[in-house]
Amino acid sequence: MRLRWSSSVLSALLAFSVGVHAIGQTTCVSFTSSRSSFSIVSNKKATPVLISEDDWPGVQRAASDFVSDIQQVTGVKPSLTNFTSSSKLSGGENTAIIVGTLGHSTLIDEIVNRTHLDVSSVQGQWEAFMAKEVSNPLPGISSAYVIIGADKRGTIFGLYDHSEQFGVSPWYWWADVPTTANSQIFVESSGCSHSSPTVKYRGIFLNDEQPALQNWAMEKFTNGTGAALTGSPFNHLFYTKLFELLLRLKANYLWPGASCSAFCVDDDQNQPLADWYGIVMGTSHEEPMMRSIPVEWSLFGVGPWDYGVNMQNIYNFWVVGAERAKPYEGIFTMGMRGDAGDITLLEQIVSDQRTILSNVFNTSDVTTIPQMWCLYKEVEGYYDDGMRVPDDITLLWTDDNYGNIRRFPLPSERNRTGGAGVYYHYDYVGDPRDYKWIATFQISKTFEQMSTAVARNATEIWIVNVGDLKPYEMGIEFFITYGWNSSIWDMNNLDSFVSSWAQREFDLSTEDSDEVASIIANVSRFNARRKPEMLNGTTYSLINYREADNMLADWQAVNASATRIFNKLPSSMHAAFFQLVYHPVQASATIGTMWIYAGINNLRVSQARLSANGYAEMVRDLFEQDYELELEYHSLLNEHRDHMMDQTHIMYYYWQQPMANTMPLVSRVQSKKQALPGAMRIVPEGTQGAWPGDDMFDCAQQYSCPNPTMFLDAFVPAGNRYIDVGAGGPTPFTFTATSNASWLSLSPTGGSISPSSPEQRVFVSVDWSQVTDAEYALISFNATVQDQPPMSLTVTFVANHTVVPSGFTGFVEGDGGVSIEAIHAARNTSVDGITWTTLPGYGNTLSAVTPWPRGGEDRNFTVGTGPSIEYDFYTFNTVNETGNITVTAYMGPSLNALGPDRPLAVAMQVDSDEPQVTYFPNGAPGEEPAQWDTLDGWAADNLIFVPMSFVAPPGAHTLTVWMVEPAVILEKVVIDTGGVQPSYLGPPESIFIS
Repeated sequence: MRLRWSSSVLSALLAFSVGVHAIGQTTCVSFTSSRSSFSIVSNKKATPVLISEDDWPGVQRAASDFVSDIQQVTGVKPSLTNFTSSSKLSGGENTAIIVGTLGHSTLIDEIVNRTHLDVSSVQGQWEAFMAKEVSNPLPGISSAYVIIGADKRGTIFGLYDHSEQFGVSPWYWWADVPTTANSQIFVESSGCSHSSPTVKYRGIFLNDEQPALQNWAMEKFTNGTGAALTGSPFNHLFYTKLFELLLRLKANYLWPGASCSAFCVDDDQNQPLADWYGIVMGTSHEEPMMRSIPVEWSLFGVGPWDYGVNMQNIYNFWVVGAERAKPYEGIFTMGMRGDAGDITLLEQIVSDQRTILSNVFNTSDVTTIPQMWCLYKEVEGYYDDGMRVPDDITLLWTDDNYGNIRRFPLPSERNRTGGAGVYYHYDYVGDPRDYKWIATFQISKTFEQMSTAVARNATEIWIVNVGDLKPYEMGIEFFITYGWNSSIWDMNNLDSFVSSWAQREFDLSTEDSDEVASIIANVSRFNARRKPEMLNGTTYSLINYREADNMLADWQAVNASATRIFNKLPSSMHAAFFQLVYHPVQASATIGTMWIYAGINNLRVSQARLSANGYAEMVRDLFEQDYELELEYHSLLNEHRDHMMDQTHIMYYYWQQPMANTMPLVSRVQSKKQALPGAMRIVPEGTQGAWPGDDMFDCAQQYSCPNPTMFLDAFVPAGNRYIDVGAGGPTPFTFTATSNASWLSLSPTGGSISPSSPEQRVFVSVDWSQVTDAEYALISFNATVQDQPPMSLTVTFVANHTVVPSGFTGFVEGDGGVSIEAIHAARNTSVDGITWTTLPGYGNTLSAVTPWPRGGEDRNFTVGTGPSIEYDFYTFNTVNETGNITVTAYMGPSLNALGPDRPLAVAMQVDSDEPQVTYFPNGAPGEEPAQWDTLDGWAADNLIFVPMSFVAPPGAHTLTVWMVEPAVILEKVVIDTGGVQPSYLGPPESIFIS
C-alpha cells in the first residue's frame, strides 16, 4: 500500500513543510507547543530516547545520530538508553521517545501488546514507519512518542525523517549545510508515517571517480597510499559517511566505486559495515556475482575473461564472490558482458551463476536471493535477440547514457516475479563525449522519464550513475525522493521541490527560495541544451536571431541573481550555497561565456575588426577564471572539498576527457596595422561579412561585392535591426549615421571609435505607420578619420510592412518563418482520457507538451484519430515561391521504449490536408539509432528534428499535431516559409496576435 494524496492535501503538506525544513513528506514537527503536541525539547530539557538492545545495530546507530541531531538543533542532547519494561526512567521523568522495529524490538513489541496499538499500517510492509504519542506505554511512563519501523530501514528512515524536519539537512556533512537552530522542538501527537515506498531498491552508483572523488578521498581518508592491493582510497571511513547520507535521503542501495577500486578488497570492514548500517550492496552492470571487474580479475583471476574458453576459473572466481557476500544483504548482478552475443553460452552463464547461489546459500530455492540482470548497451541486444532469464531475476532497463530510457517493460513483461527497474545516468564516460564535470540534468526530464517507469511497473530497482557524487546533490535527492514516494509529485509541483530544498538548505524566504528554483532551472536548462563538454565557439549562432547575444545576457542574468542571494546570506551559509548553487552558476556561466567569446573573436578576426583582440583577452581571462573558481571550491572550509573539482572539461579532442584543460583557439589582428579597406568596418546584423573591402561572406562572388542590403518586416520578434561600426586598426575616427527616410530611425546617430572603444552598435527601427507595402531607404555611414581621408558606406534598408487581416488570432510570420513554443496551443483535444499536457521547464527553450497520462496500457492511435493539439498561424511567403512550407517539430530525444515493433511517431497536418506521420528510426539490437550518435546527433543536440513539407499558400492556417505513439515530447514548432536561418535553438517565438 502506498500513500496517495490529493493535490489540495499535497499543497498543504508542502506549505507546512517549508516551516519545518522538510521536502514533500507528511510533517509533524513544529517549534512552538500546542495542546496536541509532544515535547522533544522545551525549556532546555530534552525528552529521553529509549531503545531495545535487541534491535538492529543499524537502528541503534541511527538512534545515536537522532539524539545528536536534536543536540545540533537545540543545544540540548537527549539521553539514549537501552531500556526494558523493568527499567525506570532517571531523574523523575515520566515521558519518553521510544524507538524500535516491529518484531525485532522487545520494547516495541511489549508496547504493542500492552496498549493494543494499531500497527496494521506498517506490519508486514517494506521500509514503512509510523510515529505517534501513546499513553501509558510501559510501567512508569505516562506518555511516549513512539517511532516504529516495519523493518530495520523503516525504523531508520523514521528517525531520519524526523531529523530532517527538526532542521538537519541530509547534506549537512557532504555539502556543509548548517543546521537550523531552534531552542524547542515539538511533534504532533498524531505523528508522522509513511507506508512502503514506490520503488523497492533506490540507490546510486559511484563511477569514473578519477580524478575528483578519488583524489579527495585519498587526501581525506587515507595516509596518501590507499588500499594495499588496489591503491583505492575508498575505505570504511569514506563509505560510512556515504552510507549515512544514503539513509538520510531514504536510499537503500549502492553500487560502489568501480574505477581502480574493489569494495570488498579495499577494506575488509566495507562489506560488514554496509550491512550494519542497513545498505543493500550490489555491483554494476559489468560486475557479476559481487566481484569488482576488472580490478579483482586483474588481481585474482586466472586466464582470459571469456567464459567460453575459461569457464572453470571464472566459475571458481564467482563462487568466492557469492561466499563473501552470503552473510550480508545484497543484490547479485547476473550475466556477463563481453561474450560476443552467444546467447546459448550467456544463458548457461546465468544458469551456472544460479547453481553457485544455490550451493553457497544451501537452498534449492534461489528465487529468495535478490538478483538482477542489467540490460545495458549490447546486453539489451541479447534480450532483443531472444535471450531470457528466470522470472525472479529483476530486469534492469537502462537509458542511453544521456537520460533517455531505451526500453520499458511491455505489458507482457510486467507480471514477472522479479519485476523491472531502471539504471539511469547523471554522469557518463563514453561516446559521443564524456560529461562528468557539472550537473547537466533537468529535474523535469528526470520526472518525465521516471514517472513513465512508475506507470510501466519498472519500480523494483532504481539506480543512478552519479560519477563523483558531487556536484549532483540536488538531482540525487530528487531521484531518490521520487522513488521514495512518486505519488506526491507531478508536473505541476516540481518547482516546489526545488523551492522547498532551497528553504531547507539555506533558510531562505519563500520569495528567495522561488528565485533559487528559477536559478537552478535556468542553469539546468542551459547545461542540458548542450553539455558544457560539447560546446564550441559556434554552438550558438553568432549572426542569426541574436542567439549568442541572448545567451550571454541569460548567463549574466542568472549569475547576477545567484550573486544577490549569495550576498544576502549569512557567512555560515556561504560554503553550502557556493557548493550547491553559486559554483554551478558561476562555473557554467564562465565556460558558456568563454566559448561564445571565442566564437566572436574568430568571427571578428575574419572581419578585420580590432575588437577581436579584446575578445581574445576576455577568453584568456575567463579561462583563468575557470581555474580560480575551482580553487575557490577547493579552499572552502580549510580545503574540506579539495580536489572535488579536479575534473577537466575544456577542449575535448575525442570522446574521452582531455588530459588538461586547454584554452579555446583565439586569434588576434595586428593592433598597430590598419586593415586594408581602411579605418572603418561596417557589419550589418545577420551576416558574417564586413564592408568595405573583400569578404567571402559579402556575396557569392566573394570579392568586388556590392554594398549590403538589410530587410525588416513588421513581425520580426526583435522589432529592429542593428549595424556594427568597428575599428579596422589603431586609427581613431568619428562617424555619423544618417537616413534619407523619415520612417527610419537610428540610435545612436554617431559616435567615436578608437582602440579603447573599438565598436559601436547602431540600432535601426521603423515607424510602420509611415510605411506601405515595401519601401527602401539608404543609411549612410560617414567617418572622419584622424590624419586620413574620410570614409563612407551606404547600406540599403528594405522595410516590408506585412499586415494580417482583421480578426486573425495566432502566430504571424516574421523573418521568413513562424516559430511557436509547444505549450502555446490554440486548442487541445483529448481522446480516451489522454491529453497533450504541459511539462513545465522541460527542454531547450521554454517547456514541452506530451500525451498524458502515460499509463500502463501504452495506448497508441492510427494517424489522425488520437489526441491532438492545434496551432494557428499566418504566412506571407512560401519556400522559393513554390506554395510549400516546411514544418519542423522539435521533439524531445525519446527512444523507442516500447520495443522495436513500436517505434515512436508523431503526425502533423496543415488545415484539412492528409496528416503526415514520421516514425522515429530504430537502432540495431542493443544500439541507438545512427541519428543518436556524433556531436550533431540527438544526444548532443538534446533534440530530434522532425521536418515535413506541406502545401500552404500565404494566408491563415492551422497546424494539428496528432499523437500516434505515447511518450513523444513536443518542445517547439518551426514553420519555414523560405527565410529560416541556421541556429541552435531555432528562431525565437513569433509574434502572437490576439
